[in-house]
This record gives sequence, structure tokens and C-alpha cells, in this order.
Amino acid sequence: MKTRGFTLIELMVVVAIIGILSAIAYPSYIQYIVNSRRAVAAACLTELAQFMERSNTTNQTYSGVVLPNSQCRTDLNGFYTIAFANGEPTASTYVIQATPQGQQASRDTRCGTLTVNQVGVKTRSGTAASVRDCW
Repeated sequence: MKTRGFTLIELMVVVAIIGILSAIAYPSYIQYIVNSRRAVAAACLTELAQFMERSNTTNQTYSGVVLPNSQCRTDLNGFYTIAFANGEPTASTYVIQATPQGQQASRDTRCGTLTVNQVGVKTRSGTAASVRDCW
């Protein structure tokens, strides 16, 4: 009589293969999530810069403008803090920054804090080779 099924060794080989694939896939997944959040932060900064320009067109000044609580800011809550850098904007200048928080800050040292100003100049505080790598 012949029995059917898997031996313990065959089962352990399958478990080992799944473990190896998971060890490779999980860090890639985490990096993908970090990069996705950074892309959302960059898009949010662009959206807020456009808001500032619309406000300047209407009021002829950046002074006194308060950043709106847009959906992108809500989505990034806990991962990025988005606010004016160096306090409030002046009549003719502003700098908006997205500062990573918590695990985003520790996992995204390449780009760090992202900023955009009234001229559209985009910067990053991390070690990335160029701003394009982060924006």
C-alpha cells in the first residue's frame, strides 16, 4: 500500500523558500511605501505652492496667508509635517517645507526635508545625488 502526501523534509523546503522570498520582498515593499509617501509629500508641496500663487494673484501679497488643511496634508499626518519654513511668509517670499516624521524620517535619509519657495526652487536636505531623485 502506497501512502500519499508530503514528507516533513519537503514541507520544510517549501517553508524555507517562502522565508527567503519574504526576506527579499519585505524590505523592497517598505522602501516602496517610503518612496510613495515622499511622492505624495512632493505633490502636496506643489499643490500648496499653487495655492500660494493664487492667493498672491488675488491679494498681491503672500503675507498673512494660512496654508489650508488640504486632503494631502491629512493623508500625510504622522509621516510628514507640512508648514512654512522660517515662520510666516513675507509680502514677497515664502518657503513651504515637508519634514519627515517617525519612521519616514529614519527610513528616508536620502531625501529628508523637502522644500519649495515662491520662485519654484525645490530642495532636499538628505544625501541624494540630486533634487530630481527626491522630487
